[in-house]
Parts: sequence; C-alpha cells; structure tokens
Amino acid sequence: MLKITVCIGSSCHIKGSRSVVEQLQYLIAENNLGDKVDLGGTFCMGKCQQGVCVTIGEEFFSVTPETVTDFFENEVKTRL
Repeated sequence: MLKITVCIGSSCHIKGSRSVVEQLQYLIAENNLGDKVDLGGTFCMGKCQQGVCVTIGEEFFSVTPETVTDFFENEVKTRL
C-alpha cells in the first residue's frame, strides 16, 4: 500500500492543505485506488516554508492546490 501523508499544521493549512487533502481524496476515489493508497494527515513536518508538505513514504514533496493533480498523475499513479 502506498502511504501518502499531508501536513495539516497551521502553516500548511493556511497554504491550502485542506484543499490538497480533498482533491487527493477525490482523485483516489475517481481512480478506484482506495485499496492501494493510504491517505493520512500529520502535524508539522518542519518544512513550513515549503508547504503544503506531502510525503510518499519517506520522500518529501511541496504541493499546492494548483499542482495536486499533476502531483497525483506524476508521483502517485506512477508508483502503483
């Protein structure tokens, strides 16, 4: 299972983490990947200047509400 974690701390929240989470939930459901992707949230990852902070396993990504679809296509789907 692919584990994706999105920071929901205050800095990332201000930068749109809620929208990132909602869009990822939608994309996971739309692509019928609920049994292959574990989407979770966490508080501060310590990289607030780079938020919204997202990890796949141990790999870090900076994602915005505007780039989440590209992130999903290029980083999530390619790993499944």
